[in-house]
Amino acid sequence: MAVDSSALKRAAAARALDFVQDGMKLGLGTGTTADAFLDVLAPRVRGGLTVTGAATSERTAIKARTLGIPVAPLEQLAPLDLTVDGADETDRALNLIKGGGGALLREKIVANSSKRMVVVCDGTKLVERLGRFPLPVEVTEFGHAVTARGLAECAGDLGYGHAPITLRLSEGAPYKTDGGNVIYDCAFGPIRNAATLAVTLKAITGVVEHGLFIGLATTLVVAHAPEDIEIVERKSHAEL
Repeated sequence: MAVDSSALKRAAAARALDFVQDGMKLGLGTGTTADAFLDVLAPRVRGGLTVTGAATSERTAIKARTLGIPVAPLEQLAPLDLTVDGADETDRALNLIKGGGGALLREKIVANSSKRMVVVCDGTKLVERLGRFPLPVEVTEFGHAVTARGLAECAGDLGYGHAPITLRLSEGAPYKTDGGNVIYDCAFGPIRNAATLAVTLKAITGVVEHGLFIGLATTLVVAHAPEDIEIVERKSHAEL
């Protein structure tokens, strides 16, 4: 019997609560999985758990406040104790693709400001190699079509051929991030070397940030079934 993905997200989010301690400053992710975490966190806050969150999007900030979860600007809270967020894809080395929800820049800033990042997902997001999900790249609105040509050239130079580079739309107009930028979704296919791609993309003039999160996640909470939750910890260099 197929299991509703929302039930898996909620199960993983509930397990992620085990990493939250009283008094923590939390990074709060964006997207349906992050929403599930807020939904399970709120009753704990109402029950007396004291936390303050730094939201990765206006959407998350509004939802958190509606649920009674205190939020404050990142500048007031950093460094954060813990960020809990979802992922569009992850491998077992905890390399991620994020940005499907359009908040990748703020999500990366918050993750970089955190001592620990717990990523919550269902089993469909765990892959052998990143790239099935198109990689979101956030670029400045000014000259974005020129930047897109740079993305296409990058794909060709790195051996990804004529990878489709698609401007994300919302109601027929370019989708705008909270920072006023636009997003191109880049269908590179299987990514052979995520670190090389990350560095190359970031060097393109006009690129603000990309959705490759490398070396940021410390713990992965994967729900394969409501009662089958797998915890994957990132190995230290000493263990590799």
